Amino acid sequence: MSAHSPVFRMSHPASNPTAALNLPLDALPAHCDVLIVGAGPAGCAAAITLAGAGFDVVLIDQHAFPRDKVCGDGLIPDAHQALRRLGLLDAVLARARSVRHVAVIGPRGGRIDVPGTLAVLPRHELDWMLCQAAVEAGARMHAPVRFVSTLEEGDGDSRRVVGAMVRAGDTSRQVHATWVLIASGAPPQALMSAQMCERRTPTGVALRGYVKNLAMVDRITELEVVWHPRMKRGYGWIFPGPDGVFNIGVGVAHSHAKGGDSGQTMQDINLRAMFDEFTRVHPAARDLVAGGEWVGELKGAPLRCSLRGARLSRPGLLVTGEAAGSTYAFTGEGIGKALETGLATADVLIEGRRRQLPESQVRTTYEQKVRALAPRYEMYDKANIVNMHPWLVDLVVWSAKRSPSRLRRMTGLLEETHLPSSLLSVRSWMRLLFVHT
Repeated sequence: MSAHSPVFRMSHPASNPTAALNLPLDALPAHCDVLIVGAGPAGCAAAITLAGAGFDVVLIDQHAFPRDKVCGDGLIPDAHQALRRLGLLDAVLARARSVRHVAVIGPRGGRIDVPGTLAVLPRHELDWMLCQAAVEAGARMHAPVRFVSTLEEGDGDSRRVVGAMVRAGDTSRQVHATWVLIASGAPPQALMSAQMCERRTPTGVALRGYVKNLAMVDRITELEVVWHPRMKRGYGWIFPGPDGVFNIGVGVAHSHAKGGDSGQTMQDINLRAMFDEFTRVHPAARDLVAGGEWVGELKGAPLRCSLRGARLSRPGLLVTGEAAGSTYAFTGEGIGKALETGLATADVLIEGRRRQLPESQVRTTYEQKVRALAPRYEMYDKANIVNMHPWLVDLVVWSAKRSPSRLRRMTGLLEETHLPSSLLSVRSWMRLLFVHT
């Protein structure tokens, strides 16, 4: 089957929807403690934690659940840590396919397997589990309901967000809230409506689909990430999921030209042509598609990366998850840091209530928590040079095979147990490649 004409037949999770999910607009309360816009990983992580702490939480999403979400579906170590804190790790891993390595594959076919704590679970299942957990914790989830604009009171420096106007179909409602959390993902519309958007264009784009191929289950057992000059400025991936279904896709981390916000434009990137090249240059991708059955259509999506593109807070409002740019450049990994920033929003609101802190201090603390993650994002930004010069992957593979210590350093980067200046300078690149420890 052509990659240009897959048939969408993704099944829903085994769990049945409950009456507590996808509540209609007319059941929306007039007031709550926290209104969360977006029921993805960041929004649900915040909702689970806040509702569990006794906050009156309303969660809205523009799509009824369960719903599909364009993503690589990879759960790397930071996602495992966040899911463990949420009490969901065992349930997620029971459904996910556990994986032991990330396979880094260069243009010449050279490969190294970097050990890590990894798993794959399609986002339509992961997000459904997170949303169910939020409702079980006490949050009320209303969908499909769209955020329209903020409600505000005061003037000048005393102006504060006090809720939101939301809409379903042709009907609008006001919801007053002590806090509004924007966790709406990469699309800029909610950020723009909330006056928090600093960059309308994305920092990356990706295209992915699902292919079922039982014959490849024992052949593709790790997270395969592939670089090749014929996939210009990007990379391809194959992630093995449950039930013999593989997530296959291509991505470009820096997809838009630099410049002013309104002047940033899409570079000359054809993701479908790039996907076709991936199936030509990587034998496993070719065989997976040629002998498999499409169970999820090829879909594209934007990425917001590197903690850039949005303000993090203003009075009465916090921005979290990919809306705040929580996705890593270079790899496009975003689930773990979305969960982590969602947890950070909940932590500061809980602590603020417990200690009766001024709102300004709550906001400052949240921004400090998010900005503390910046060194990791800087590292991934610098690593994006690999996407521009794929031959560097061959050099990394060659170097790692010469020394177990270099492979351990790469594992430390993946597990986030080791944050050197790696990839931040030519000297650190040389250390990664050539220095024994």
